[in-house]
Amino acid sequence: MRASLIQLSVDASDSPDDRRRRAASLVRDRAGDDLVVLPELWTAGAWSYDRWEQDAETVDGPTAEVMSAAAREAGAWLHAGSIVERDGDGTLYNTALLFDRSGELRGRYRKIHRYGFDTGEATLMGGGLDIVTVPADFGVIGLAVCYDLRFPELFRGLLDAGAELIVVPAAWPAARLGHWQLLTRTRALEEQVFLLACCAVGTHGGMQQCGHSVAVDPWGTVLGEARTAEETVTVDCDMTQVARIRSELPVLRDRVLGIEAPVRR
Repeated sequence: MRASLIQLSVDASDSPDDRRRRAASLVRDRAGDDLVVLPELWTAGAWSYDRWEQDAETVDGPTAEVMSAAAREAGAWLHAGSIVERDGDGTLYNTALLFDRSGELRGRYRKIHRYGFDTGEATLMGGGLDIVTVPADFGVIGLAVCYDLRFPELFRGLLDAGAELIVVPAAWPAARLGHWQLLTRTRALEEQVFLLACCAVGTHGGMQQCGHSVAVDPWGTVLGEARTAEETVTVDCDMTQVARIRSELPVLRDRVLGIEAPVRR
């Protein structure tokens, strides 16, 4: 399975429409890949809290429309990062969208853990409730977003829901790059899954984002990692590794403590 992480630079001078056009062009360039991944909140800006109300959209809004077409034209599964979703009752959510090769929306995940410590996302957005996995033709994809990386119980829940590959779009602060690199490897290793984490770059809303989008295999080995410029990282993932490593090092079989969480497929 070939996957590409498109590490976008979110420039505050660009309009959401400009960003959609540029992202769609980059996705179409990945024709032949199996999975393409974009960062968190790349249309509205993860740190531009003052624009969220203005740039919020529905899950069938302009970003979904453009990304659906890009996925169909590339013939690839597309994790379109996340958008500021406005629900019917007016609540905003940080919502990840996953499209299949035909452009059909196959997965929607509302970020459960909201960042901000009583500011920003934590106060302006609602929190999701559901653990979400989606079966694809190359394996079962689990969905998480950015700050979720700090909560291992979510990833254990994704494992229990059948995830073999977990995708994490992000806008992680550059000041905590070391945490990003540690947590992405740890989550892949502890759940014995492939983990694809795509982070934005550039400074937006006064926050420098760390980049370093990374693909990690179930052994915790980094298959490919970006730096701090806008770039695309492409890796080949042998999905048979998941079952093989779980069999050769059966730590998951020896679990004693488990969790119960709502699961939606």
